[in-house]
Amino acid sequence: MPQDPATATLHLIEVMARLRHPQTGCAWDQVQDFASIAPYTIEEAYEVEDAIARGEPAALLDELGDLLFQVVYHARMAQERGWFAFADVAGAIADKMIRRHPHVFGAEETRTADQQVAAWEVQKAAERATRAETGTFAGIPVGLPALTRAAKLTRRAGRVGFDWPDAAAVLDKLEEEANELRAELKDGMQAADRDALGDEVGDLLFVLANLARKLDLDPETCLRGANRKFERRFGYIEQQLVHQGKTPSDSSLDAMESLWAEAKRIERQER
Repeated sequence: MPQDPATATLHLIEVMARLRHPQTGCAWDQVQDFASIAPYTIEEAYEVEDAIARGEPAALLDELGDLLFQVVYHARMAQERGWFAFADVAGAIADKMIRRHPHVFGAEETRTADQQVAAWEVQKAAERATRAETGTFAGIPVGLPALTRAAKLTRRAGRVGFDWPDAAAVLDKLEEEANELRAELKDGMQAADRDALGDEVGDLLFVLANLARKLDLDPETCLRGANRKFERRFGYIEQQLVHQGKTPSDSSLDAMESLWAEAKRIERQER
Protein backbone atom coordinates (compact mmCIF):
# COMPACT_ATOMS: atom_id res chain seq x y z
CA MET A 1 0.00 0.00 0.00
CA PRO A 2 1.57 3.36 -1.05
CA GLN A 3 2.32 5.69 1.83
CA ASP A 4 1.04 9.24 2.06
CA PRO A 5 3.94 11.40 0.74
CA ALA A 6 3.56 14.10 3.38
CA THR A 7 3.48 11.59 6.24
CA ALA A 8 6.46 9.64 4.88
CA THR A 9 8.50 12.81 4.35
CA LEU A 10 7.73 14.11 7.83
CA HIS A 11 8.76 10.75 9.29
CA LEU A 12 12.10 10.90 7.44
CA ILE A 13 12.72 14.44 8.70
CA GLU A 14 11.98 13.29 12.26
CA VAL A 15 14.37 10.33 11.88
CA MET A 16 17.11 12.73 10.79
CA ALA A 17 16.43 15.05 13.72
CA ARG A 18 16.77 12.14 16.15
CA LEU A 19 20.03 11.02 14.59
CA ARG A 20 21.45 14.54 15.01
CA HIS A 21 20.08 15.12 18.53
CA PRO A 22 23.04 16.41 20.60
CA GLN A 23 22.22 14.23 23.63
CA THR A 24 20.39 11.13 22.40
CA GLY A 25 21.44 10.93 18.75
CA CYS A 26 24.03 8.82 16.94
CA ALA A 27 27.62 9.73 17.83
CA TRP A 28 28.70 9.51 14.18
CA ASP A 29 25.85 11.65 12.86
CA GLN A 30 26.32 14.25 15.58
CA VAL A 31 29.82 15.17 14.41
CA GLN A 32 29.15 15.39 10.67
CA ASP A 33 29.09 18.67 8.76
CA PHE A 34 28.42 19.78 5.17
CA ALA A 35 31.95 19.02 4.01
CA SER A 36 32.04 15.53 5.51
CA ILE A 37 28.63 14.57 4.11
CA ALA A 38 29.14 16.03 0.60
CA PRO A 39 31.16 13.03 -0.70
CA TYR A 40 28.34 10.69 0.34
CA THR A 41 25.84 12.89 -1.50
CA ILE A 42 27.87 12.64 -4.69
CA GLU A 43 28.32 8.89 -4.26
CA GLU A 44 24.58 8.35 -3.79
CA ALA A 45 23.81 10.27 -6.98
CA TYR A 46 26.12 7.95 -8.91
CA GLU A 47 24.50 4.92 -7.30
CA VAL A 48 21.12 6.16 -8.55
CA GLU A 49 22.58 6.34 -12.06
CA ASP A 50 23.99 2.83 -11.69
CA ALA A 51 20.62 1.41 -10.62
CA ILE A 52 19.02 3.06 -13.65
CA ALA A 53 21.69 1.65 -15.96
CA ARG A 54 21.15 -1.84 -14.52
CA GLY A 55 17.39 -1.54 -14.98
CA GLU A 56 16.64 -2.68 -11.43
CA PRO A 57 13.52 -0.97 -9.98
CA ALA A 58 14.09 -2.32 -6.46
CA ALA A 59 17.65 -0.99 -6.44
CA LEU A 60 16.44 2.34 -7.83
CA LEU A 61 13.89 2.62 -5.03
CA ASP A 62 16.62 2.00 -2.47
CA GLU A 63 19.13 4.39 -4.05
CA LEU A 64 16.59 7.20 -4.48
CA GLY A 65 15.85 6.85 -0.78
CA ASP A 66 19.54 7.15 0.02
CA LEU A 67 19.79 10.27 -2.16
CA LEU A 68 16.69 11.83 -0.56
CA PHE A 69 18.23 11.15 2.85
CA GLN A 70 21.25 13.20 1.79
CA VAL A 71 18.99 16.17 1.01
CA VAL A 72 17.28 15.80 4.38
CA TYR A 73 20.71 15.53 6.06
CA HIS A 74 21.98 18.80 4.58
CA ALA A 75 18.68 20.54 5.30
CA ARG A 76 18.83 19.44 8.94
CA MET A 77 22.36 20.77 9.38
CA ALA A 78 21.27 24.06 7.81
CA GLN A 79 18.27 24.23 10.14
CA GLU A 80 20.54 23.74 13.15
CA ARG A 81 22.50 26.81 12.01
CA GLY A 82 19.35 28.83 11.51
CA TRP A 83 19.78 29.06 7.72
CA PHE A 84 16.78 27.16 6.33
CA ALA A 85 14.85 23.89 6.75
CA PHE A 86 13.71 21.07 4.47
CA ALA A 87 10.40 22.81 3.77
CA ASP A 88 12.32 25.83 2.48
CA VAL A 89 14.33 23.57 0.14
CA ALA A 90 11.18 21.90 -1.20
CA GLY A 91 9.36 25.22 -1.54
CA ALA A 92 12.28 26.91 -3.29
CA ILE A 93 12.67 24.18 -5.92
CA ALA A 94 8.91 24.07 -6.55
CA ASP A 95 8.88 27.85 -7.06
CA LYS A 96 11.88 27.61 -9.38
CA MET A 97 10.23 24.92 -11.52
CA ILE A 98 7.04 27.00 -11.81
CA ARG A 99 9.10 30.06 -12.76
CA ARG A 100 11.05 28.14 -15.39
CA HIS A 101 7.96 26.50 -16.94
CA PRO A 102 5.60 29.39 -17.73
CA HIS A 103 4.20 27.34 -20.64
CA VAL A 104 2.88 24.85 -18.08
CA PHE A 105 2.06 27.01 -15.06
CA GLY A 106 1.50 30.34 -16.82
CA ALA A 107 -0.04 31.81 -19.93
CA GLU A 108 2.79 31.20 -22.41
CA GLU A 109 2.28 28.96 -25.44
CA THR A 110 3.33 25.32 -25.37
CA ARG A 111 7.04 24.81 -26.04
CA THR A 112 8.85 22.01 -27.81
CA ALA A 113 11.60 20.22 -25.91
CA ASP A 114 14.27 22.23 -27.78
CA GLN A 115 12.48 25.51 -27.11
CA GLN A 116 12.29 24.64 -23.42
CA VAL A 117 16.03 23.93 -23.25
CA ALA A 118 16.78 27.32 -24.83
CA ALA A 119 14.32 29.16 -22.58
CA TRP A 120 15.68 27.33 -19.53
CA GLU A 121 19.20 28.57 -20.25
CA VAL A 122 17.97 32.13 -20.79
CA GLN A 123 16.15 32.01 -17.44
CA LYS A 124 19.21 30.58 -15.67
CA ALA A 125 21.39 33.34 -17.14
CA ALA A 126 18.94 35.98 -15.90
CA GLU A 127 18.94 34.44 -12.42
CA ARG A 128 22.76 34.42 -12.35
CA ALA A 129 22.73 38.08 -13.32
CA THR A 130 20.51 38.95 -10.35
CA ARG A 131 23.03 37.19 -8.10
CA ALA A 132 25.85 39.24 -9.65
CA GLU A 133 27.46 36.10 -11.09
CA THR A 134 29.30 37.40 -14.15
CA GLY A 135 31.41 35.79 -16.85
CA THR A 136 30.63 33.12 -19.39
CA PHE A 137 31.40 30.28 -16.97
CA ALA A 138 29.66 31.70 -13.90
CA GLY A 139 27.78 29.09 -11.92
CA ILE A 140 29.60 26.02 -13.29
CA PRO A 141 30.80 24.23 -10.12
CA VAL A 142 34.51 23.48 -9.89
CA GLY A 143 33.72 20.25 -8.05
CA LEU A 144 31.91 18.62 -10.98
CA PRO A 145 33.45 15.48 -12.50
CA ALA A 146 36.09 16.75 -14.91
CA LEU A 147 34.48 15.36 -18.08
CA THR A 148 31.09 16.80 -17.15
CA ARG A 149 32.64 20.18 -16.38
CA ALA A 150 34.54 20.14 -19.68
CA ALA A 151 31.28 19.56 -21.56
CA LYS A 152 29.57 22.38 -19.64
CA LEU A 153 32.46 24.78 -20.24
CA THR A 154 32.44 24.15 -23.99
CA ARG A 155 28.64 24.37 -24.12
CA ARG A 156 28.73 27.80 -22.48
CA ALA A 157 31.52 28.93 -24.79
CA GLY A 158 29.49 27.68 -27.74
CA ARG A 159 26.56 29.88 -26.77
CA VAL A 160 28.70 32.98 -27.31
CA GLY A 161 30.05 31.72 -30.63
CA PHE A 162 33.31 30.10 -29.51
CA ASP A 163 32.74 26.63 -30.90
CA TRP A 164 33.55 24.22 -33.72
CA PRO A 165 30.93 24.07 -36.48
CA ASP A 166 30.29 20.32 -36.18
CA ALA A 167 31.52 17.00 -34.78
CA ALA A 168 33.77 16.42 -37.81
CA ALA A 169 35.75 19.55 -36.94
CA VAL A 170 36.17 18.28 -33.36
CA LEU A 171 37.47 14.97 -34.73
CA ASP A 172 40.08 16.91 -36.69
CA LYS A 173 41.10 18.67 -33.48
CA LEU A 174 41.27 15.29 -31.72
CA GLU A 175 43.71 14.06 -34.35
CA GLU A 176 45.79 17.22 -33.92
CA GLU A 177 45.97 16.69 -30.15
CA ALA A 178 46.88 13.01 -30.62
CA ASN A 179 49.75 14.05 -32.91
CA GLU A 180 50.99 16.49 -30.27
CA LEU A 181 51.00 13.65 -27.74
CA ARG A 182 52.92 11.46 -30.18
CA ALA A 183 55.49 14.23 -30.55
CA GLU A 184 56.01 14.25 -26.78
CA LEU A 185 56.58 10.49 -26.89
CA LYS A 186 58.93 10.49 -29.89
CA ASP A 187 61.95 9.68 -27.73
CA GLY A 188 60.10 7.18 -25.54
CA MET A 189 58.45 7.35 -22.13
CA GLN A 190 61.70 7.63 -20.22
CA ALA A 191 62.69 10.83 -22.01
CA ALA A 192 59.20 12.37 -22.01
CA ASP A 193 58.41 15.38 -19.84
CA ARG A 194 55.75 14.24 -17.34
CA ASP A 195 54.13 17.66 -17.07
CA ALA A 196 53.98 17.99 -20.85
CA LEU A 197 52.48 14.51 -21.14
CA GLY A 198 49.83 15.36 -18.57
CA ASP A 199 49.03 18.55 -20.44
CA GLU A 200 48.61 16.72 -23.75
CA VAL A 201 46.52 13.91 -22.28
CA GLY A 202 44.34 16.55 -20.63
CA ASP A 203 43.86 18.24 -24.00
CA LEU A 204 42.81 14.91 -25.53
CA LEU A 205 40.26 14.28 -22.78
CA PHE A 206 38.93 17.82 -23.09
CA VAL A 207 38.42 17.46 -26.84
CA LEU A 208 36.74 14.07 -26.32
CA ALA A 209 34.31 15.68 -23.85
CA ASN A 210 33.62 18.35 -26.45
CA LEU A 211 33.05 15.70 -29.11
CA ALA A 212 30.49 13.96 -26.89
CA ARG A 213 28.70 17.28 -26.42
CA LYS A 214 28.60 17.91 -30.18
CA LEU A 215 27.05 14.45 -30.61
CA ASP A 216 24.48 15.26 -27.89
CA LEU A 217 25.99 12.67 -25.56
CA ASP A 218 27.01 12.96 -21.92
CA PRO A 219 30.74 12.16 -21.65
CA GLU A 220 30.46 10.81 -18.10
CA THR A 221 27.68 8.45 -19.16
CA CYS A 222 29.74 7.34 -22.16
CA LEU A 223 32.77 6.61 -19.98
CA ARG A 224 30.75 4.82 -17.32
CA GLY A 225 29.29 2.64 -20.07
CA ALA A 226 32.80 1.89 -21.33
CA ASN A 227 33.88 1.03 -17.77
CA ARG A 228 30.98 -1.40 -17.38
CA LYS A 229 31.78 -2.96 -20.74
CA PHE A 230 35.44 -3.40 -19.79
CA GLU A 231 34.51 -5.01 -16.46
CA ARG A 232 32.01 -7.30 -18.15
CA ARG A 233 34.45 -8.48 -20.83
CA PHE A 234 37.35 -8.89 -18.42
CA GLY A 235 35.02 -10.82 -16.13
CA TYR A 236 34.41 -13.20 -19.02
CA ILE A 237 38.17 -13.64 -19.42
CA GLU A 238 38.54 -14.48 -15.71
CA GLN A 239 35.60 -16.87 -15.86
CA GLN A 240 37.01 -18.77 -18.83
CA LEU A 241 40.46 -18.93 -17.29
CA VAL A 242 39.01 -20.44 -14.11
CA HIS A 243 37.65 -23.30 -16.25
CA GLN A 244 41.22 -23.81 -17.46
CA GLY A 245 42.61 -23.77 -13.94
CA LYS A 246 44.35 -20.43 -14.55
CA THR A 247 44.26 -16.80 -13.47
CA PRO A 248 45.03 -13.69 -15.52
CA SER A 249 48.43 -13.32 -13.85
CA ASP A 250 49.64 -16.71 -15.12
CA SER A 251 48.12 -16.38 -18.61
CA SER A 252 49.65 -14.84 -21.71
CA LEU A 253 48.45 -11.57 -23.20
CA ASP A 254 47.65 -13.38 -26.45
CA ALA A 255 45.43 -15.85 -24.61
CA MET A 256 43.56 -13.09 -22.81
CA GLU A 257 43.13 -11.05 -26.00
CA SER A 258 41.67 -14.12 -27.69
CA LEU A 259 39.11 -14.46 -24.89
CA TRP A 260 38.41 -10.72 -25.08
CA ALA A 261 37.59 -11.08 -28.78
CA GLU A 262 35.37 -14.05 -27.91
CA ALA A 263 33.50 -11.96 -25.34
CA LYS A 264 32.92 -9.26 -27.96
CA ARG A 265 31.56 -11.81 -30.44
CA ILE A 266 29.15 -13.18 -27.84
CA GLU A 267 27.90 -9.68 -27.01
CA ARG A 268 27.26 -8.91 -30.68
CA GLN A 269 25.32 -12.16 -31.10
CA GLU A 270 23.16 -11.38 -28.05
CA ARG A 271 22.11 -7.93 -29.29
